[in-house]
Formats: sequence, C-alpha cells, structure tokens
Amino acid sequence: MLYLLFMVSMLAAAETDFDAHFTGQTLRFDYYHSGIATEEHISPDEIRLEGRWPGSRMRLIDDTNLGKYLFEVVDMKTNRVIYSRGFCSIYGEWETTGEASKGVWRTFHESQRFPEPRYPCQLVLKKRLDDNSFRMFYSTVIDPKSRFVNRAPVAPAGSVWTVFENGEASKKVDILILSEGYTAGEKEQFHKDVIRLTGALFNTEPFKSRKKDFNVRAIDLTAAESGISNPRKGIWKKSVLGCSFNAFDSDRYVLSYENKTIREIAAQADYDALYILFNDRKYGGGGIFNLYSTVSAGTEPSAYIFVHEFGHSFAGLADEYYTSPTSYEDYTAPGVEPWEPNVTAYLDKENFKWKSLIETGVPVPTPWNKDVFDRFEIKMQKKRAQLIDAKASEETLEALFKEVKDSTTALLKKEKYYGKAGLFEGAAYTSKGMYRSELDCIMFTRNDVPFCRACRAAIEKVIQLYAE
Repeated sequence: MLYLLFMVSMLAAAETDFDAHFTGQTLRFDYYHSGIATEEHISPDEIRLEGRWPGSRMRLIDDTNLGKYLFEVVDMKTNRVIYSRGFCSIYGEWETTGEASKGVWRTFHESQRFPEPRYPCQLVLKKRLDDNSFRMFYSTVIDPKSRFVNRAPVAPAGSVWTVFENGEASKKVDILILSEGYTAGEKEQFHKDVIRLTGALFNTEPFKSRKKDFNVRAIDLTAAESGISNPRKGIWKKSVLGCSFNAFDSDRYVLSYENKTIREIAAQADYDALYILFNDRKYGGGGIFNLYSTVSAGTEPSAYIFVHEFGHSFAGLADEYYTSPTSYEDYTAPGVEPWEPNVTAYLDKENFKWKSLIETGVPVPTPWNKDVFDRFEIKMQKKRAQLIDAKASEETLEALFKEVKDSTTALLKKEKYYGKAGLFEGAAYTSKGMYRSELDCIMFTRNDVPFCRACRAAIEKVIQLYAE
C-alpha cells in the first residue's frame, strides 16, 4: 500500500513538472543535415506547431542510451535538460557509404518533435563518438512565443482511422501507419494489409504480452497509381510520400527523402512511431531508429519484414546478418563497441551486454559451424544477385527465399547451442569480430523464429519509455 501511494505521488510530481515546463502542444524542429563522411552541418528550416503532445508526460528524458544521435531541449533558466530522445537518420546511414567517403556532398531533411516549452529554450543535437559518449555539434535558441514559429493549421490529407486503441495517447505507445501506392480503389486492401501485418506484430513477443500498452492508427492516402518507383526495373512513379526501392543503390532498401511531406501528413494524428506501408509485390522495406519503417505489403514475407523493420525503427535493433550485401562501409569501425543492444564487439570481456542471459555451461565465445553456414549463404546471395540482374519475377525470388529458409533452419537447429543465449560470431554486417546473442533471431534470418532474448529485453525497455 505504501509503495502504491509512493508511485502515485511520483507520477503526480512528474505531471506537475511537465505542466511547469510545457504547454501540452507539440513543436517540430525541421532542418537540413548536410555533409560528407568527415564533415557535417545543420541548417534550420523552421519551427512548426503540430497539435497536442501525444508522448509521455512522465518520461521526458531518454535513458535508453540508443541512437547515433541525441536530441535535447534545455531550459534556459536552469540550464537543465527537460526533454531528450536518441535517434538515427538517413544522413547518419548515408555518411557511411562510399559516396560520402569520396567527398560527394548530400543534404537530407530531418525533424525532431518535442513538447512545446513555455519559455525560451536551447535545442541541441549531439553525435555519438567512438567511446559512446555524445558530443554537441549543433545548437540554437528558440522562443516558442516568437512570430517565427509556424502556427498555421495542419492541412487535412487523407483519412485517419483507428486500428485499435487501449487508452490515452500520452500513456501508450502510439503507432501510426501511412499508406503509400494505394489507389482509391485499393483503400480496402490497405485496411486489410494493416490489420494483417499489425496482427503479425502483436502475435510476436514481447509485443504480444504488451499489446495493452499500444494504440495503432492509420491514414488513408490516395495514390494516382499503384506501387512505388523501382529504378532497377525502370519503373518510376510519383507517389504521395516519395518512397522508392534502391535507396543507397541497395535493391531491396526502401526509403523516402521527402521528410517534410511525411511529417505534415503524420501531424494529423497522435504518434510515437511511424510506419509506411507501401503497395508493391517486390520484396523490400527499411527501418531507421526513431524515424520510420517501410514494408512492401504484397511480398510473401511481408509479415516477417513488418516485424523485423519495426525492431530497427522502434527499439534501435541492429541487423544481425552479415552475408547480405549492403551499401555501408565500416558501419561500425573496428575496435568500437556498437551502441545497438543486440550486437557486441566483445571488447569488455567481463561486462558485455547480455552476459546475464547466458546459462552456466555455455562457452563464451560460443562455437558453431559458421563456415558451413557462410558457404551456403554466400552461394545463395550470389544466386539472388544474378536473378535481380536478370530482372527475375518476384515468384522466382521468393522460391529462392524459401530454399534458403528451409536450409538455414535445418542447419541452425542441428547446432549444440541452438536456442541458448551465448556469444555467436557474425553480426551487424561483419563476419569476424562482431557477435550476436543467439544462433537465430528475427534480426538474423527470415526463419520462423522469435526475437532473441537480448532483442526482447531491448524492446521492453523502449516500451517503458512511452507506456504507463
């Protein structure tokens, strides 16, 4: 009883603290992120009023230590951080590509959303260093009462509808799903796809056990024609949100560079996490932490992709695979411990991330028949690349996926430590010197497996940042 009274008192104090600093509305800081691999700059676009603040009023400071970047709002009177969130960005990924390392400058539009302060405050952007500390690389002061804050009403676009709702937005994790590449006649199909794919997510732990902590909404957006652009096949479409295959010249990677369009449309609804569901038959998707996820609704493994990519965008999970081609170069530099919670460089032998999950008797590092697995995977990746170059049908590519799924499932299940937490070499696009916590996981293969224990723990931590 005393504990309950204490918690009620603490929550009331947090609510009072929120009201002292914030109006209850949402501001959005829009800016341009420009640079090359060795240099980056921020150019402000505008401060935009969206609507009521949908996020937590209790957990304003991000203690998850996730993200390549950190956004902070600092009270000018006390010099105290009153709001923060870790995040990643398209720019943060692009700067690891060959194009950036060659000195080609590019610019990407980004946004940070935060509760509207009552008084002038400092907005700070920090970047994670190799020792995992953060260094400020940009700051500006804003007066929320200034005439330079854009307070124009958010223009209606599409129709907002509720998939399911479990409570007040400020006390739940709010997911918002945007339609892309669905024509007026395909609206019903979008609704079916949303229900099917969110069903897959909430049939997967830990989302299944924590469903009551979520709300899910969607926005119908009418496309002039079905699908999205696919440059490798010479298909170009002007879709509402600007999504396209071939981001960073990766065939399957789907992103949009039209951030402001996305943010203006999304501002019609409460959200903590964004998902773009695009209407295409081709395999593809993407997910960037605290930005958005994308997924092809028409591909056979769409349910798997939906869950996998949400692991990236919601919980900052790393890809655990390492044989598939990517556009990144030295995504995690040698000798650096990655910030993602489900992979490690094993630099601290005594206190690595998921040491507490490993049972007595499981050796560390944990042996497995990696060479056999790698030879098979590399052979399949070469075959897939040949099929893509030959513009093979999606049915042909999906048949290859099934062959890989059946074979890798059999290979991994034969392993002595299958299903056990350990330290298995091969993760985060790196064959040697990077480790994952289990032999198989949603972040490693397309097999019928759950999130590993390390991933589940990380997801739970982020849920707690939003849900009460």
